[in-house]
Amino acid sequence: MVVQAADAGFNTLIVQVRGRGDAFYQSELEPKGQAIDGPDDFDPLALAIEEGHRRGMAVHAWVNTHLVWGPANPPESVDHLVNAHPGWLAVPRDLSEELFNLDPSDPEFVPALRRYAVDRPATVEGIYTSPSHPEVRERVLAVWMDLLDRYDLDGIHFDYIRFPSAEFDYSRGALERFQVWVRPRLGAARLAELDQAVGRDPFIFVHDLPTEWAEFRRVQITNLVGDIYREVKDRKPWVIVSAAVVADSEVAYGARFQDWHSWLSDGTLDIAVPMAYTRDKEQFQSLVRMARAAAGSRERVWAGVGSYMNTTQGTLEQIGLARGEDIGGVILFSYDWATGEGLGDPDDPFLQKIGREGFSFP
Repeated sequence: MVVQAADAGFNTLIVQVRGRGDAFYQSELEPKGQAIDGPDDFDPLALAIEEGHRRGMAVHAWVNTHLVWGPANPPESVDHLVNAHPGWLAVPRDLSEELFNLDPSDPEFVPALRRYAVDRPATVEGIYTSPSHPEVRERVLAVWMDLLDRYDLDGIHFDYIRFPSAEFDYSRGALERFQVWVRPRLGAARLAELDQAVGRDPFIFVHDLPTEWAEFRRVQITNLVGDIYREVKDRKPWVIVSAAVVADSEVAYGARFQDWHSWLSDGTLDIAVPMAYTRDKEQFQSLVRMARAAAGSRERVWAGVGSYMNTTQGTLEQIGLARGEDIGGVILFSYDWATGEGLGDPDDPFLQKIGREGFSFP
């Protein structure tokens, strides 16, 4: 991977090290990724850093935050948080009443979440953790600090730092935490009214306070980003903190509770990577332009190009459009597609053609 990327002129690798609540590196916090094939001491991240730095490439660790398992068979490891901590998982609105009084350790709890994801592949990628759960926040922070302290990384990258949709998180714990959060924000009369009704309807607070409920969820994501950013900068201020963000900022803010504009303006994110994944050139340009305006400076935006859904020529055109918007760089998603399904002409591989025509690299 490193050799092919370097030969094609790429200068940065963003390598996934926490895919689904697992580790593609040596970790004592989470189980080894099931896809790793090799001896127990094999460390893919250490190898990528060594080979990348040898070729003058920056290496960033890509950490999936709240997506912790796909809608597939359960994780094999008993230590995986889906198996060990089902009470950490996010619950969709449609299952909230069914699961409200069900102990998360009940054998029906996690399968219900899996079935929900299987039935909605276009909108829910799999099982998510509850962003408001304090132990989830502690785990994510611990993963980041472990990577930061033990590896010579140039950056760490947030992905899935959002809710899967506005239909989440209606877990019992999240509803109870919302009540605690919202109480100081309500007048005495309104609070008394809700308290009187909550015994009959445990969902009354979220149903009657939709604006506050949305803000509560938004705050959970924003606070985690800010907490991690400050910890990173306290320890290694040169390490870049970036995040893959929903490119349409209205959708990001209103439906995924991902207020990435404020992360840039508040200085708790170094680089936003808008996932402008589309074949439509005008839409791509508009999304990148929106992100560039929010960032305030070119260095703080790397445009996410969905090469997996474009032809080679379409990818090259989008790289050109991104440059025309005066942004700091482009990220191609993804390497495995480019060297697999997107290989195309074996005599002129995708990566090499992009390097030659997109980066002017011979």
